[in-house]
Amino acid sequence: MRAWVIRVVLFAVVVVVTVAAVRLIGEVDWVEVWDALGHLSWWQAPLLLVLLVVRQTSNSLPLSLYIAGLSPYRAVLNDQAAFVIGTVAPTPSDLALRTAMFSSWGIPAAAGVAGALLHKLTFWIARFGVPVVGLAVLLARGDELGVRLLDLASIAFAIGLAAVLLLVMRSDRLARNIGRRGGELVGRVRTVDPEAWATSCADFRVKVAIRFHGGFPRALAALAGLLAVDVVMLTLCLRFVGIDATEAPFGVIVAAYAVGYPLSVFPFAGIGLLDAAIIGGVTAYGGHALEAPAVAALIVWRVFTLGGPIVLGVASVALWHRSAAGSGTDIRQLIRSRGDGVH
Repeated sequence: MRAWVIRVVLFAVVVVVTVAAVRLIGEVDWVEVWDALGHLSWWQAPLLLVLLVVRQTSNSLPLSLYIAGLSPYRAVLNDQAAFVIGTVAPTPSDLALRTAMFSSWGIPAAAGVAGALLHKLTFWIARFGVPVVGLAVLLARGDELGVRLLDLASIAFAIGLAAVLLLVMRSDRLARNIGRRGGELVGRVRTVDPEAWATSCADFRVKVAIRFHGGFPRALAALAGLLAVDVVMLTLCLRFVGIDATEAPFGVIVAAYAVGYPLSVFPFAGIGLLDAAIIGGVTAYGGHALEAPAVAALIVWRVFTLGGPIVLGVASVALWHRSAAGSGTDIRQLIRSRGDGVH
């Protein structure tokens, strides 16, 4: 596969996302959406904020499980700060900030980066594996799966990724072979050194293998907690705008969320696509009349789950900046040196 093919595929993806979003917006009665937002009360915002903090803590916890010497509190600071930097600046700016924070806490940058990579891989396993919950709920309800069977490919990808990760952790030889094979596959698209990939894969294993076996199950449990809190927040948003349990039972919401969640791989957590999948699941059960209030609920949910982490990220950067400056660390020089090292 050549580079121009990749560009064509990416362009096609952008077109599909744009068309889906435009079609969704064009069919919504925005007057009804506005009326649905009128059901909101002031006390609901603090409740969602508390759940957001639990959600983001669950998302960041695997870092403390994979990186020796990193407390859960610092894991949250690091993860939220990297998120907000990654939102406003291109990679590797987020990685430069991560490693600068690790270094200021006395954690070797290499171990920190390896732990962050393992965290991301674990999240991808959770992201693409969660549709199994949605399909199980649909089967238990006796609903037809139809096009949702496409999620079997997502589940297969999650299983395959988990299998590769376990094989990498099993032995140095396997890690090198997998890295070399991965380099050969990527080499068909762009110029890479398979032996360098083999060495990098083996080095990655050395840095994280000790904490992997005990940390991996707990990391998956933490990310399952993230997904559970996320769907609870979604359910509350639907209830807050007037959609009750008879119109959209919790099981219907869980199934719609879980089956559509792999779409969060697209930019901004799959905004537009994941939302359309959730709204489609809700309206398929409760009828077209739920479309406008469901859109209102998704707006509230996105404000908290997308906007909230940005606010928490800014606060995390400020807290780290204050503590690092108080210890006499030259923050700008530290970030600059780490940025040079990750290019």
